[in-house]
Amino acid sequence: MSDMSPSASSSGLDVRAEYLALTRRKRTYNTILIALFVALMVAGFWTADSRNAGGFWSGLHRFFDFPTEVLGEASQKLAEFPAHFVRFLPALIETINIAGAATLTGAMFAILFSLMATRGLALWPWAIPVFRRVMDVMRAIPEIVIALLLIFVLGGGPVPAMIAIAFHTVGALGKLFSEVNENASLKPVEGLHSVGASWIQRMSLGILPQVAPNYLSYALLRFEINIRASAILGFVGAGGIGYELKNAMSWGTGKYDEAAAIFLLLFLSIVIVDQISSALRDRLTHGKRTLEATL
Repeated sequence: MSDMSPSASSSGLDVRAEYLALTRRKRTYNTILIALFVALMVAGFWTADSRNAGGFWSGLHRFFDFPTEVLGEASQKLAEFPAHFVRFLPALIETINIAGAATLTGAMFAILFSLMATRGLALWPWAIPVFRRVMDVMRAIPEIVIALLLIFVLGGGPVPAMIAIAFHTVGALGKLFSEVNENASLKPVEGLHSVGASWIQRMSLGILPQVAPNYLSYALLRFEINIRASAILGFVGAGGIGYELKNAMSWGTGKYDEAAAIFLLLFLSIVIVDQISSALRDRLTHGKRTLEATL
């Protein structure tokens, strides 16, 4: 075996030196990012504490006072919990209905927006940046801001909550759906286009059958999130179980047992929905993998 030539040895040393230099640069960048993150956290905490007149540290020892009072009163009235469950069940159903209607409406518009924002699938390629920016705006505005504006116009109730959650859902699901669309095969679309199929036919027959399992999986996950969002919007007068929770949690009303019952009811419903949707998502995912393996 002949010895390694000087040129090959020099090349190996150059590669090693370049790799070490790259590693040092990466460590330096990571250190800088961590330092910036820590500085921003400290500055943000300092600003928040100063705006609160230094009340964070003086009130820190009372952090658990409210939860302790709620649990203490709830433990004394455990016998009344079944009656509370029956009383607040309609409000919980209203909350789930708000989330379901918002998810369904938002998913329908998200499918359209995602197709219009995907290269190779859009009906108007020049409008792709427009639809993407629209989804960015819809995703960036919090549901509670939209709900407050709609409550001012439409009044309190479940309709403003449904519209607000659906508006945000379009932006969130539209982003996820567009990423799924980018991984879809364009061969069926090209075949349908060659025989004169319309854009709707190309999308419904060539793309949607490929991406439907992922669409449903993301929609189910979004449904879980929207249940929590609809409960939160109840605090601003948008109806549902959140409104009942707001009334029960008010200081000095003596309804902490009701608040605890609502918390428990909401927790159990979210757990049940999470388990059902997780099972459905798992079946959809494995079903798709089985189909791909068969093909």
